[in-house]
Amino acid sequence: MTHSYDADVAIVGYGPTGVIAALTLAGNGVSALALERDKDLYPRARAVTVNDWTMRIFQDLGVDERVEKKIDPQRALRWMTYDGTEIMRIEHPPSTLGRKPRFYNIYQPTMEAELRAAAEESGDRISVRYGAEVTDIAQDADGVTLTTTDTATGERRTVRTRYAIAADGGSSPTRGRIGCRLDGDTNHVTWVVVDCRVKRWWPDRDFLTFWSDRERPVVDIALSAGNHRWEIPLKPDESPEDYPTSTEVWPLLKALGVTEDDVEIHQHAFYRHHVRMADTWRQGRVFLAGDAAHLMPPWAGAGMQTGMRDAHNLGWKLARVIKGELPERWLDTYEAERRPNAAFYTGLAVGLGRVIKREASEEEQAAMNAVPENTVTPYEPPLTAPPVLAAGWLRGPLGDASIVGRMVPQPTVGDTAGRMALLDHLLGPGFVLLGDDIDPASLLTPEERADWDALGARYVAVRPKTAYTRGPHELVDLDESLLPWLRRYGARAVALRPDRFVAAADVSGLAAPTL
Repeated sequence: MTHSYDADVAIVGYGPTGVIAALTLAGNGVSALALERDKDLYPRARAVTVNDWTMRIFQDLGVDERVEKKIDPQRALRWMTYDGTEIMRIEHPPSTLGRKPRFYNIYQPTMEAELRAAAEESGDRISVRYGAEVTDIAQDADGVTLTTTDTATGERRTVRTRYAIAADGGSSPTRGRIGCRLDGDTNHVTWVVVDCRVKRWWPDRDFLTFWSDRERPVVDIALSAGNHRWEIPLKPDESPEDYPTSTEVWPLLKALGVTEDDVEIHQHAFYRHHVRMADTWRQGRVFLAGDAAHLMPPWAGAGMQTGMRDAHNLGWKLARVIKGELPERWLDTYEAERRPNAAFYTGLAVGLGRVIKREASEEEQAAMNAVPENTVTPYEPPLTAPPVLAAGWLRGPLGDASIVGRMVPQPTVGDTAGRMALLDHLLGPGFVLLGDDIDPASLLTPEERADWDALGARYVAVRPKTAYTRGPHELVDLDESLLPWLRRYGARAVALRPDRFVAAADVSGLAAPTL
């Protein structure tokens, strides 16, 4: 039977998660149709940071350089008491993923506008209908039919696609329409978020500071583009109605030593912290992503980023399934890989929140700062450590001593023609096997080679910079970091997925993982 589709994938909601989904799908050769209820970009800054993992995703999508012009490097994080005692600090070592800083401060409306602009310039694979509210969704064995209502005229239309992604936020109507349940809790405390324009520099403005206090903990963070934010909890006898204008908000800032000489209040809003996750992230051909799938407190700066990572993970898999390059069962790996990561950052956010609210005991804080001994992987705090997959399309053991599930570093490398660039630029897209001064194909059985060939894999030998290259499919480890990384885990060869996570290594078997 011949089916007519308006696009390959419908995206319900066009916030950060939705736009990354669109860019990923388009970049992998399939079409996306975004349906966004609001006609204008949401004007308030919600997320405040991105890290080197997210920037590597931007790099894969070809938008990293334009985004980097809109954001600022972050100095460090610290937890302080009002008497000036520093409880804890997290310094940001140089990134191993191809960026100088590990973390950047952002101003979300500006960054989001830049991402949308990139999508507009990406060609006809991305189309967006603003003012289109999805009011119904139905699916069958071959596709998804979405009903939209124009928010201005009330006109109803239907859209037919092969799959759909619900990226319509924490209150996601789509989630309920497909029968998914959001489990968890919402904290009863209301916080006021105060966004300001900076008028002058003050000492240590570039720290992300958590003022730790049982009664009035405060988040104090520099945003990009000359903005600054404070997040302040209301007391039990206070309510949003007590702060109708910036005039009523000013006493909260002045109590922190912030005056009209320092900033101009731009806007303020109220919110509560959620710890919630959908019971399942998929029903048939419809997938949940971002806040539609999970909600977490802001303390780890990971809510928006987790949604973007959802979209990237799902996007490259959906594209390859639609093009017939991967079997449909690959889509089962989406939730298997992303749910544990979302749960990890949610737990991390909850723990860090206990520190800022002075709820964590000295023993708990000591445990957070403890450095494990005798580890193979150099220790970094969980907030800054390079990403690791805890489950999914992987072969071999996971854990400290294993290279499987880790994201490969991204140093500067050279090719046989003398070009020098970041690793991902010279590797290109898709599946790649890397060998430590050896052709990784030489380590495969004929059956293993056939499986990797079926995935379109390429085979690349990585040579030390003290050696000659010997063929066209080779790279040179100019930074002398990639080969030592492989040797740390005893690996002569690794298989990389399109998202640059290690799927398999020769130490535990280079055969393609099974589904």
